[in-house]
Amino acid sequence: MEISPEDRERISAAIHAAEGKTSGEIVCVLARTSSDATALPIFIAALISLALPWLLVATTAMPVFRILSLQIAVFLVATAVLCLPQVRVGLIPRPARRAVAHRAALEQFAIRGVAHRKDRNGILIFVSLAERYARIIADDGIAARVPQSEWQGAIDALVAHMRDGRIADGFIIAIEKCGNVLATQFPGNATDRNELRDRIYLI
Repeated sequence: MEISPEDRERISAAIHAAEGKTSGEIVCVLARTSSDATALPIFIAALISLALPWLLVATTAMPVFRILSLQIAVFLVATAVLCLPQVRVGLIPRPARRAVAHRAALEQFAIRGVAHRKDRNGILIFVSLAERYARIIADDGIAARVPQSEWQGAIDALVAHMRDGRIADGFIIAIEKCGNVLATQFPGNATDRNELRDRIYLI
């Protein structure tokens, strides 16, 4: 799934509009995958290629040189296939995938400066496509007033639109819903400064 430059502009405009009603800040991050571990795919590819010569020796009269050449080719092909993001992620148990994606969301929360605001009233809307994971992380000032369950409507809308391949529309609706929650708890005023960029980060 891709987000076009026009969609990025729409998301930026939605963030700007939502933040116009609140002193809070909204940051959006879309990740292709949260997992970059390749040890497991390589291990499986190695097992397959190590088993291949034994199978060929037992069932064929193939020369040793050809067997060894096939072993190398199988290892390279298996590694390339198993290291594809969606295949690699599929090898990881679902609870582990969610844990990896959640850790990535927390890292982005810190990296994008959401946690560094004085009023502690910023939120991160995070989506990891390969892990099929969506999460809203609120800073301490918001979390003290708004339970995590309050964001579920925004998450549900985001996930529903993602299933239809409309990522940008999902982000826009989630931004609007989050902006309404923020406006209730942290209404805007004339002295508010926009401290974080109104954009979606693609990683």
